Amino acid sequence: HEAGEAAISLTSTGFGYASLALFVLAYVLVIFEEQTHLRKSKPVMMAAGFIWVLLAITYKQVGIPAEEAHYAIIHNITEYAELMLFLLAAMTYINSMDERNVFQALRSWLVSRGFSLRIVFWITGILAFLISPIADNLTTALLMGAVVIAVAKDNKKFVAIACINIVVAANAGGAFSPFGDITTLMVWQKGQATFAQFFLLFFPALVNWLIPAVIMSFAVSKEVPEAMDEKVTMKFGAKRIIFLFLVTIVTAVSFHNFLSLPPAAGMMLGLSYLGFFSYYIKMHEKRILEYDSPLGIDPSEGNPFDIFKKVARAEWDTLLFFYGVILCVGGLSQFGYLAMVSHQM
Repeated sequence: HEAGEAAISLTSTGFGYASLALFVLAYVLVIFEEQTHLRKSKPVMMAAGFIWVLLAITYKQVGIPAEEAHYAIIHNITEYAELMLFLLAAMTYINSMDERNVFQALRSWLVSRGFSLRIVFWITGILAFLISPIADNLTTALLMGAVVIAVAKDNKKFVAIACINIVVAANAGGAFSPFGDITTLMVWQKGQATFAQFFLLFFPALVNWLIPAVIMSFAVSKEVPEAMDEKVTMKFGAKRIIFLFLVTIVTAVSFHNFLSLPPAAGMMLGLSYLGFFSYYIKMHEKRILEYDSPLGIDPSEGNPFDIFKKVARAEWDTLLFFYGVILCVGGLSQFGYLAMVSHQM
C-alpha cells in the first residue's frame, strides 16, 4: 500500500514524463504501421523495456525498495503469460482448421450456391456474428470478406457495404463471448465477469449489428451473380479438430468456473488434445517418425500435418504487441498515471 501511495507522487517526475512520452511515441508508430511498414510489436516492446528501466531508476531515487519494481513486473508478466498461452492455443486450433480446409470448404459452399447479393449480404453478416464468439473476430472477418470478394468480383459498391457489415457483425458478435475479442478475454480472465454473464450482452450486441445492417441492406441490390463452380473438400480429421476445439473451450471454462484455475491452463490442456490427434493424423499419413519423409501420403493432400507448424503460424506480431502494451500500461500504472486518470474521471 505504501508503494502504491509513493507511485502516485511519481507522476510529476522527469522519468515519469519521459515514460509517458515513450508510450505515446510508440503508439503513434503503431497507428502509422501501414505507412512505415514497421510491425506494431516492435515500438511497444521497446517502449515497455525502457519504461521499466526508468521506473526502476526512479524507485531507487525516491527510496522505494528495488524489490517493489521486481514484484510489479512479475505481476504484469504473469498477466501477459495467461493471455499469451490462451491465445496461442486458440490460434493453433484456428490454423489447424485452416490447414484442414474447414474455412475454405465453407467459403466454397457459399460461393457455389448462386445466392443473390442481398442474401449473401445477410448470410455473411449472420455467420460473422455467430462465428466470432467462438473464433476471434479478425479471423471471422477475413473469412467472410473472402466470400464477399469471391461472389461479387468487381462490384466494388457491394464489396464495400458487405465488408462494413461483416466488420460490424464480427465485433458485435465478439462482445457477448470471452473468446470473441481480446478485451472480453481479459475481462473474463481477470474475474470481472463470469462466463454466463457475457451472454447477457447477446441482445444488445444483436441490436448493435442489426440496426446498421438493416439500413445498409437497402443499398444492396437483389442481383444474382453467376454461381462459381468451386468445390473444396475438408481434409482428413477436419471435423474432429472442430470438435476438439469446442471441447477445449469447455475445458477452459470448466477450469475457470469449477476449479478456480486460469483459463489459459485449460486451453493448454486442450492444445494437448490436438497434439495427440496430430499424432493420430501422422499415423494415418504413414509417417513413423517425426522426421521421416512422408512416404505413402497422397500428393494431392500437400504437406503432412504438423502441429508445431501451426504454432509457428500464430500471429506472433499480435502476441508480442500485447506483451508490449501490457508492460507499458503496467509501468505507467506504477508511476501512478492510471490512478491519476481514474481519479479525474
